[in-house]
Amino acid sequence: MSREELAARQAALLDSLLTGAAAPAGFDPSRLRVEADVLRAKRRRLVAYLRPDLPDSLGERYRPLFDAYAAENPKTTSIRAREYADAFAEWLVSRGELARPRRRWLRR
Repeated sequence: MSREELAARQAALLDSLLTGAAAPAGFDPSRLRVEADVLRAKRRRLVAYLRPDLPDSLGERYRPLFDAYAAENPKTTSIRAREYADAFAEWLVSRGELARPRRRWLRR
């Protein structure tokens, strides 16, 4: 197998795990769904750790809203975890799920 073929297979596997795309040939779709759920839960916990205001504000709505966001906006290597958490917060505001944060005064 060439490097290009291997890279294409790896990309298909990541796409399946992160976006819910169809399982690549040779992989069990049910096992990939389990792994995808585990990865999404890990990202959900990390976002809650970085932005505890979000689960505090959303309560029981946090999990389904995060899962919807994660399905639409898979985490890539080009975005850092804190940026991903902030992007989720912006997504919530844009959908009307959270009020726009008030501007804080800075003290010198």
